[in-house]
Amino acid sequence: MKQLFYKYQGTGNDFVMIDNRSGVFDKSNTPLIAHFCNRRTGVGADGLILLESEPGYDFKMVYFNADGNESTMCGNGGRCIVAFAKFLELIDNKASFLAIDGPHLARIDQGYVELKMQDVLTLTSTDHYHVLDTGSPHYVALKPGLETIDMNIEGAKIRYSKPFNNSGINVNFAEKIDATTFAIRTYERGVEAETLSCGTGATAVAIAMFHSNQTASKSINLNTQGGRLQVRFEPLSSSYTEVWLCGPTQQVFKAELEW
Repeated sequence: MKQLFYKYQGTGNDFVMIDNRSGVFDKSNTPLIAHFCNRRTGVGADGLILLESEPGYDFKMVYFNADGNESTMCGNGGRCIVAFAKFLELIDNKASFLAIDGPHLARIDQGYVELKMQDVLTLTSTDHYHVLDTGSPHYVALKPGLETIDMNIEGAKIRYSKPFNNSGINVNFAEKIDATTFAIRTYERGVEAETLSCGTGATAVAIAMFHSNQTASKSINLNTQGGRLQVRFEPLSSSYTEVWLCGPTQQVFKAELEW
């Protein structure tokens, strides 16, 4: 069998993108999806995304982790699927789409995508870390000497630790650069490794840093391993709204996989 696909990346977070408006792709074929994402025997990606039809929306986003399992919201994947929809001429400069965590709005200009995320309703803090859900669950901690950390070791320790080992958690370490900029590194569950960028992770870091008074800015730059993202938001008394994840996207190539 053959499958036409496209490869997209957003600040180094890369995805296999498939137009599944016909509904013929087998979403239950976990080994096939994992094969697509395998960097040695397949295409290689942090995840696979299906673009599908959805009444009342421009399209629907269905996201799978690199392990082949359908997962929670992916911020950079959401930005990339907007660029894909633009390429397919489904949208002009604005989009309204449905993802696993609900509806999203987006704007695109020359491949730069601004994606509206869900409101962040709860944030739990301790003296050492923060936990919040930005479409996916995230652990955030400040770590000096960020470049020297082995994220695959340190991230895995937290990802599988109590109280997170039932469903796991994404792990983000951040380091303050200036009043509005933080460096960030992320270990993603489902990928089970560090990724060059994570959109929901960048969103989590930005809000956690504001919440813990590390910054007074409501527009924060996040320097990932794969490039720069920007997160904007409006704080309320106990939640955050108007959350926007912004950054570049790129179509890398188009090909067919035969199996």
